[in-house]
Amino acid sequence: MAMDVVDYEIFGSEMQYVEVELDPGEAAVGEAGAMMYMQDGIQMDTVFGDGAQQAGGLFGKLLGAGKRLVTGEGLFTTIFHNEGNGKRRVAFAAPYPGKIIAVKLAELGGTLICQKDAFLCAARGVSLGIAFQKKLGVGFFGGEGFIMQKLEGDGMAFVHAGGTLKAKTLAPGERIRVDTGCVVAFQPTVDFDIQYVGKIKSAIFGGEGLFFATLTGPGKVWLQSLPLSRLANRIVMSAPAAGGRSADQGSLLGAGVLGSILGGDDD
Repeated sequence: MAMDVVDYEIFGSEMQYVEVELDPGEAAVGEAGAMMYMQDGIQMDTVFGDGAQQAGGLFGKLLGAGKRLVTGEGLFTTIFHNEGNGKRRVAFAAPYPGKIIAVKLAELGGTLICQKDAFLCAARGVSLGIAFQKKLGVGFFGGEGFIMQKLEGDGMAFVHAGGTLKAKTLAPGERIRVDTGCVVAFQPTVDFDIQYVGKIKSAIFGGEGLFFATLTGPGKVWLQSLPLSRLANRIVMSAPAAGGRSADQGSLLGAGVLGSILGGDDD
């Protein structure tokens, strides 16, 4: 399928959204539930897979849906196409605090490998596939398992990184070690492997896990400071139901303190 060439604008700082401008007849594909708003004249269709196989018959549609199911995503994506006479805009919002990365796939050789929940939206024609990790250690200890998401095509794609974004271009043979959850995306020329931290004491008491991800150039990588799993773990650990305690604000006689005392939370 021919790639739609779309214009875009990213708004916000910590909680961003991207506004995609569509000419008449153009379309964008978005992750289910990512749409923020759309102007009059844009029609919305829910389809199997990523929408790139719609001209390939039933088998192509099932293949696209199966790829999304394997990567942990839903069976459906939503296509937003401009049926009006002029330019129309549709916006897609990030699911949690972080940054939206705009990537022109043609400038990266046509392929980008990213974590399974990073994809936000793309121009119609970008294919959402799967990338199997060939190394056993990456599959078991890489945080993302054997399967990551592969974006292919020549158009614009938008992925989301949690917290603060770090983009780095690695020279041939240059290597960095990263927490496995902090890897957002990388070019397929980058070698992605897993390395044991090396010391039992560091592994048990360091709080960083047993393994690092090692990324070796050449190629570009994108890292995030706040993986969704880390954010979710902190929230769960702070929840009273999980044994956490709320940090009440205000004076000694504030409602939060009195509520804790009357509620028996005094140990």
